[in-house]
Amino acid sequence: MDLSLTEDQKMIRETAATFVKKESPVERSRKLRDTDLGHDAAVYRQMGELGWLGLPLPEHVGGFGGSMVDAAILLEEFGKTLVPEPYLASVVLGGMAVAHGASTAQQQELLGPMVEGDSVLALGWAERGSRYDASAIEARAEKRGDAWSITGEKVWVLGGHAADHLVVSAKTGAGVSLFHVAAGAKGLDVTTVKTMDGRKAATLRLEGAEGALLGDEGAAGPVLDHVLDKAAAAACAEGVGVANAVLWMTVEYLKTRKQFGVPIGIFQALQHRAVDMFVQTELLKGTSILANAKCESTDPVERAQAVSAAKAQLSTGGFFVVAQGTQLHGGVGVTDEHDISLYFKRMRALMALFGDEEHHVARYMTLPSFTEGI
Repeated sequence: MDLSLTEDQKMIRETAATFVKKESPVERSRKLRDTDLGHDAAVYRQMGELGWLGLPLPEHVGGFGGSMVDAAILLEEFGKTLVPEPYLASVVLGGMAVAHGASTAQQQELLGPMVEGDSVLALGWAERGSRYDASAIEARAEKRGDAWSITGEKVWVLGGHAADHLVVSAKTGAGVSLFHVAAGAKGLDVTTVKTMDGRKAATLRLEGAEGALLGDEGAAGPVLDHVLDKAAAAACAEGVGVANAVLWMTVEYLKTRKQFGVPIGIFQALQHRAVDMFVQTELLKGTSILANAKCESTDPVERAQAVSAAKAQLSTGGFFVVAQGTQLHGGVGVTDEHDISLYFKRMRALMALFGDEEHHVARYMTLPSFTEGI
């Protein structure tokens, strides 16, 4: 498999790198976390104007028909400066759920405005006892006339506090199905919650909320599995950016911080730790690229294998990088005023999203590619 970037992908990377450096320094994330929205709607619309919101979405909804590798290039750059706009929530989760699970007409209705940056989508799939299992849900939907009535609760809905349109999973007589619920719908209560990295999500409580069935009834199981694999791969891509930023921030600190009259970077023990950080960052980058490439595979086993391997590397190697970076900065590294603490918190959040290390190692061990011959 050729994992080198195409000319178009190199252009995406260069454009994104310039954008985050000029328009979204880390300080912007620190300021926006204390606002009600948690991001800048104008910057989100700008992403739509640049074509980024439609990058991995089909052309018939105004997207570019790109791949998850294209989106991963963006997310890696976003991770370098902790861009707070809900790209992962709106495009990868909400957008992909609609793209994979809805009819063509529904895709055009919901994805068209989102691609332009005029609306935010969010996917509510997790419940209090689901533990990363999208099929372990208690929410129920009953058909009443031409509409559906949905009752249940969804937790940690990324972007749900700011969403114009919500996609929620619920069980019907035919199995797990997806439904579109408009923000402000009667019977829908949205409570904003903070995540460990200071960003925002939502708890959705639905008490007979009216929703529209997306796609076929009972067909959402494989759709959610595919979407959550894409989201996990996307989290790894953002984690690459986070690790990369911490690595070079730490290397620069080792060059300038003096102790006993000399830069601490001359001490061999610290040089070795910096090298280990570099190795783990490169391992994370390689597994992330493969995972995002395999997200396009029609073989769910092949996809799951690559995604779980990358997510496990994020939880081990990615955490190693931010932990070492924080420690090498000394006491200042754990203060909220220092940027490295923001990267540490974001990495911890990415590790937990869409399956932690324990979940993905256990899943990998059950795959036929791992158990064959045992």
